[in-house]
Amino acid sequence: MRFCVLIVIALLFTTCSTPKEKIPDANPMQITSQKMIVYQIMTRLFGNQKTTNKPYGTVEENGVGKFADLNEAALKEIHELGITHIWYTGVIEHATLTDYSEYGIPPDDADVVKGRAGSPYAIKDYYDINPDLATDVKNRMAEFDQLVERTHAQGMKVLIDFVPNHVARAYKSDAKPAGVKDLGEEDDTSISFKASNNFYYLPGQKFQPPANYSALGANSVATEDKKYSEFPAKVTGNDQFTATPGINEWFETIKLNYGVDIQDNRKTYFDPVPNTWVKMKDILVYWANKNIDGFRCDMAEMVPVEFWHWAIPQVKAVNPEIIFIAEIYNPGQYRNYIETGRFDFLYDKVQLYDTLRLLMNKHSSTAHIPGIQKSLEGINHAMLHFLENHDEQRIASPQFSGDYWKAVPAMVISATIDKGPVMIYFGQEVGEPGAGKEGFNGEDGRTTIFDYWGVPEHQKWMNGGKYDGGGLSDDQKALRLFYSDILKFASTNKAITDGAYYDLTLFNLEQGNIPDKAHVFARVQGEERLVILSGFNESPLRVKIKLTDDVVQAFGLKAEGDYLGRDLLRSGTDIGLDKSWTFEVDLTPYTSYIFKIK
Repeated sequence: MRFCVLIVIALLFTTCSTPKEKIPDANPMQITSQKMIVYQIMTRLFGNQKTTNKPYGTVEENGVGKFADLNEAALKEIHELGITHIWYTGVIEHATLTDYSEYGIPPDDADVVKGRAGSPYAIKDYYDINPDLATDVKNRMAEFDQLVERTHAQGMKVLIDFVPNHVARAYKSDAKPAGVKDLGEEDDTSISFKASNNFYYLPGQKFQPPANYSALGANSVATEDKKYSEFPAKVTGNDQFTATPGINEWFETIKLNYGVDIQDNRKTYFDPVPNTWVKMKDILVYWANKNIDGFRCDMAEMVPVEFWHWAIPQVKAVNPEIIFIAEIYNPGQYRNYIETGRFDFLYDKVQLYDTLRLLMNKHSSTAHIPGIQKSLEGINHAMLHFLENHDEQRIASPQFSGDYWKAVPAMVISATIDKGPVMIYFGQEVGEPGAGKEGFNGEDGRTTIFDYWGVPEHQKWMNGGKYDGGGLSDDQKALRLFYSDILKFASTNKAITDGAYYDLTLFNLEQGNIPDKAHVFARVQGEERLVILSGFNESPLRVKIKLTDDVVQAFGLKAEGDYLGRDLLRSGTDIGLDKSWTFEVDLTPYTSYIFKIK
C-alpha cells in the first residue's frame, strides 16, 4: 500500500493498580446494539460479467446483471464485509428502450428516456419489477421475493427505492391490484392545478422534448424523432412549469401533485386528504407487505412533510420494523423531516460529505466538522453518512481524488463519528473509478445509472462469478480489507454504536498541536474509550494530541495511572499518555488511528 492504513482499533483505558408530534425514542432500528451498515447496489450492474462496454450498448451487447447473480456466495461475501443492510437500487419497473413487448412491456419512446437502459428514478409501474433483472421475465416478482429471502438468510436486511416525487412520462401500471385506479386516470386535465389531480398540467400546450437531445448518441432509433405525444403537457419532475424543459432538467419525468399549488405561493390543500397521498401510501403498503425492511425515499424533501407524517405510521402499522431513509439536502429541514415527517434516517450530504470531499482534495479545514456535529445534536443518530452513491463521483475518479487510498481518513470519520448508519457503494471497496463514456452521462467520474455497462474493478472482485476477489491486485485486496475492518468495527464496538462523542479537534487546533488537516475526537461507552485521529495531510507530520478535561473525566483517567496506547490492527504503532494527558504520534499521509490503551 502506498499509504499506511492504521486503523488502530480502540482506546480501552485501564489503570495499573418541533414539531407537531415528537417521534418516540423506542425505534427498534435505533436502539439495536449493531450500527447499520448499508451496501448500495445498482442491481442491473452488480452481476454483469460482460466486458464489452460499448457506449449506448444494448442489453445483448453490454450485458445486464440479474437477481440470480446475487446468489448465496455473493451475499455471503457482502455480509463478510460488515454489511447489515443492502439497498437494491433499480428494482421497480422504470422506463427503458429495451423491448419486452412479448411480456406486455413495450419499449418507451427514446425522446423521453435517458440512456438505453433508462433511469431507475423514472418509474413507469410502481407495482412491477424491472424486467432486466429477471432470468425468467414472467416470474420477475417471484425472483425478487427469492432475492429478499436469500438476503435475509445471510443475515442482512433489504432496502429498496421509493420514488415519491415523480414518475416516467409514460407511466402506466399493468400490474396494479384489482380496483386500483392508475395515477392520472381520473385527473381533470383542463386545469393546471386541482388538489384531487395526481399531476400538474399546462393546458393548451404540447410537450416538446429538449432540442438536440439524443438518448443514444449516434445510435438513433425510430422512436427518437421529437414526436413523442403528450397533450396537455405535464409539469416536469423538478418543478419546471414549461412544455419545453431543457436537457439538464428532469425532462423524462413528471411531477406528482400532493395538494400543493406551487404556482400560487405553494398554498396547500390537505383536507380532504389528496388522492395522490392515498395512492402513494397504498404503494408503500404493497411493498411493505413483501417482507422488505426499508425504503430509501428519493428526493423526499420535494414531497410535503405532512404526507410523510400521515403515511409513515400507516406503513409501520403493517410492518412495525420497516425503516424510512430520506434523501434530503436542506439542513434547515432535517429536524422537521425527522420529528414531524417521522423519518428514521436522513442523508448527510451537504454537511459532512461535502466537507470531507473538500478535505480529500486539499481544501476546507477539519475545524468545520465539530460545528457540523454541534448543529446535529439530538439527531446525530439519524444521519446516514457516505462517500459514494449512485449520484456522486467515484473517489478514485480524476473528477474526485484520483486515488482510492485518500478515502481512508474520510471513511473512518464517516463510520465512527456518531451512532448513525454509514453506507458504501458497490465497487467503492475495490477502488472502482467510474471510468468510461457509458452513454447518457459521458465521462463524468460516475458509474452510469442510465446505460447497460460492466463495472471493471468490481468485475475483478466477482472473478467470473466466484465472488472471491481473485482478479484484484494486492493493493485492491488491502483496500477491501480496510473497508471490512472499519465497517465491522463501527457496527459492533459499543463506543461507536452507543457511546458519547467528544470533539478534540478545536482544542488542539487552538493549542497549535495539530494543523487544520488533522481531526481528532473521542468516543466512550463504559469501558470502551476511543480516541480517533485522522489526517488529510499530504506529507508526514508529527502531531501532539492533548485530551480535554471533559474527556479525561469521561474516560475516568487517574493521575497515578500509566497508560499505553497500542494499534491493534496491523501497524504496530504504540503511544503513551504523559501526566498532562498528552501523546505524540507520526501522522502519515491520509491515515487514521483508533487507539487502545492498557
